[in-house]
Amino acid sequence: MSVVRVDHVSKDYRLGRQTFRALHDVSLAVAKGRFLAIAGPSGSGKSTLLNLIGCIDTPTEGQVYIGKEEVGRKTPDELADLRASALGFIFQTFNLLPVLSARENVEYPLLHRKEISRKERRDRVDHYLGVVGLSRYAHHRPNELSGGQRQRVAIARALAGSPAIVLADEPTANLDSKTGEGVLRLMKKINESEGTTFIFSTHDFRVMEMADRVVNISDGRLAGTGKEETGHG
Repeated sequence: MSVVRVDHVSKDYRLGRQTFRALHDVSLAVAKGRFLAIAGPSGSGKSTLLNLIGCIDTPTEGQVYIGKEEVGRKTPDELADLRASALGFIFQTFNLLPVLSARENVEYPLLHRKEISRKERRDRVDHYLGVVGLSRYAHHRPNELSGGQRQRVAIARALAGSPAIVLADEPTANLDSKTGEGVLRLMKKINESEGTTFIFSTHDFRVMEMADRVVNISDGRLAGTGKEETGHG
């Protein structure tokens, strides 16, 4: 069963008096446990597609499903709950809160999950800081960490909510080559050991090489790359 399904989705944006179509009739299905790269240059529509999958935006036409849930049928509050429970996010700019420690940044999204007890929050934070190799830096603030360490905090934060899907928007863009390689290998290890589905938007060749599935996007349209056909399956 697909953890993500995009059915004939188009997305329009208003630019003054004109309408710009960022996505054109896109269909895509992603199976559980995939390490998927959506590859394309700037302006190709890959971030728009990632935002639709992440329930940050809604399609102009078509449907997006997270598991069996159709995104378009949900209220804003229901979408917020779905993002919190099913999705994790990793951004190229890390998006860490500068006044919080690494531990507090990882814990922060869990504070909004009333079903998670204080003890479970602490256990999850400890576990995932350990997974990303940052237990000894738990009380450091972002400005006391390197770029690679900050991205590892962001990975721990994304994973702490036990999401089925982690969405990563150009996660290596602000990292040097060696650090970026290490962060990618860490995410691949987590993908293999925990079965978490990772979906990247990227133009980084290293991400495409490590992915078990790659789809190219250009001018808002998907095209296969040979690793696996785009569309359902």
